[in-house]
Amino acid sequence: MSVNVEIISIGNELLIGKIQNTNAYWLAQQITALGACVQRETTIPDVISIIAECIREAATRKPQFIITTGGLGPTFDDKTMQAAGVALGQKVVVNPEAVEFVKTRIAEYFRSRGQPTEFEMNPPRLKMAMLPEHAEVIVNPIGSAPSIRAFIGESELYVLPGIPREMEAIFTETIAPRIVAATGSEVFAQRSLFVEEIESKLAPLIDKVMANNVGVYIKSHPMGSDGRPKVELHLTMTGTAEKKPAEAVAKAAKELSALIAAKGGLVLDGN
Repeated sequence: MSVNVEIISIGNELLIGKIQNTNAYWLAQQITALGACVQRETTIPDVISIIAECIREAATRKPQFIITTGGLGPTFDDKTMQAAGVALGQKVVVNPEAVEFVKTRIAEYFRSRGQPTEFEMNPPRLKMAMLPEHAEVIVNPIGSAPSIRAFIGESELYVLPGIPREMEAIFTETIAPRIVAATGSEVFAQRSLFVEEIESKLAPLIDKVMANNVGVYIKSHPMGSDGRPKVELHLTMTGTAEKKPAEAVAKAAKELSALIAAKGGLVLDGN
């Protein structure tokens, strides 16, 4: 059975086009490579009711993992922890473990700059230690804001920061091993073919190869080059090691190449 994952990206800056959503792009690559399947990626604003509703809606689809990114930190627009509490039906409280973590990180920051390490845990700093009351604290290897792990319905929820390097570090250290354990022997294989041809002429050939190679998915991506049609044919498969996805993809690619060549097309293997 495939392991399904949903990604929820949070931040007004994403919706107005101020920054690109590189977090979702990176997460999708990592999750797919681990043999799991990203079912949805949703981008929403920094609004508590919308974030909570989105998490709850995702949980109704029962993915094994729900991962949110963005909205952690000390500023007024960092509302994801509050929203997670609403979604989970839990109070957001000061977590003693999180307090100690935040204090340690801030002290390290001041020490690295040769500044006094005595400081006040003012409301913005304390805000980073306010978590849903039954959530598990996840250490942030790089930043000051801790993350959490919780359960909602049948889904495992992770609330991660939006700063890319912090999100990536937490995912790699904490979530990736969980996905690997869930996927078991599932592996992902992919291959690309590049064809100077019109996409519509390739459609029946793609259909034929997919019918002959169950489990292999072929997606065409029109690219265009110097006024000449150019299409990337991306072949993918996720399956157990026993099904040998890499071999299945290679076989389908060879068959598709032969069909295209028989029609007079030129195929470049991108591997």
